[in-house]
Amino acid sequence: MKVLITGINGNHARMVALRLLAQGHEIFGIDRRPWPDAPPNIHVFQTDVRKRPAADVFRQHRPEVVIHMATITHFSARADERLRINLHGTRLVFDYCHEYGVKQVVFVGRHTIYGAAPDAPLYRTEDEPPLAVSTFPELADLVAADLYAGSALWRWPELKTAVLRLVYLLGPARRGTLANLLDGKRVPMILGFDPLYHFMHDEDAVEAIIRTIDHQLSGVFNVAGPPPIPLSVLARGTGRQAIPIPEPLFRYAVGRFGLAYLPPGAALHIKHPIVVDAAAFRAATGFQHQYDAHEIMRGFRDG
Repeated sequence: MKVLITGINGNHARMVALRLLAQGHEIFGIDRRPWPDAPPNIHVFQTDVRKRPAADVFRQHRPEVVIHMATITHFSARADERLRINLHGTRLVFDYCHEYGVKQVVFVGRHTIYGAAPDAPLYRTEDEPPLAVSTFPELADLVAADLYAGSALWRWPELKTAVLRLVYLLGPARRGTLANLLDGKRVPMILGFDPLYHFMHDEDAVEAIIRTIDHQLSGVFNVAGPPPIPLSVLARGTGRQAIPIPEPLFRYAVGRFGLAYLPPGAALHIKHPIVVDAAAFRAATGFQHQYDAHEIMRGFRDG
């Protein structure tokens, strides 16, 4: 098949592209950043998904499958830029998919859109409303993009749309929200709280995306790896030191003293867990994670 990946120069998107290429698919990519050493059989177009040349890629090459991975987090851009890329970029990608006859689209999202709250259920199902728009304002644009992608299920029922809400990724790519939290030797915690953290290996995430395409999934699905573990155990397992900080001092301490910077809204994510129920995805695809929590932490620590 012809497969188009937006944001193809991201570490995880590259992994997906190489796996699909090995399966014999024809791979196209759109990204503002170049991929200088891309394999010759992967056609990369250096442009913004919001610009006219991106529409030309859809019109000229007519991909059958689109994997939308061109979203960013608060670590890499200001709020106005995130809104333009995450929401407006997602809207245009789905418009192109509808206009140019794409058969299947996969939106790769994040489980953090559910938001952390003291009264939330421990395991969040796909029916749970995303609360992060109010509890973590820096995630509002990602919540909006996720909901817009999900709206394609009823707006364009002929377009097989899969919205994947992946837990934190942790692995050799060393990219992502959790990898940033563990970037230094010290991990900030709020005194009196030790929430469960749900994560999976990079390779397992890639396998989940491939299975979504192979099974032509349509719907919203949580995707997870091994069972969650407490943040203190995660810090110790990756060779870091957990530093409990009194809550009134937390926002003054992060970003200093060897602690990773976290925006103000992240405090709730350090206090309360975001754990998902991924049973529906496993039932639909037969997916089973290959890396347990110990292997993931050891690989990240030694990487």
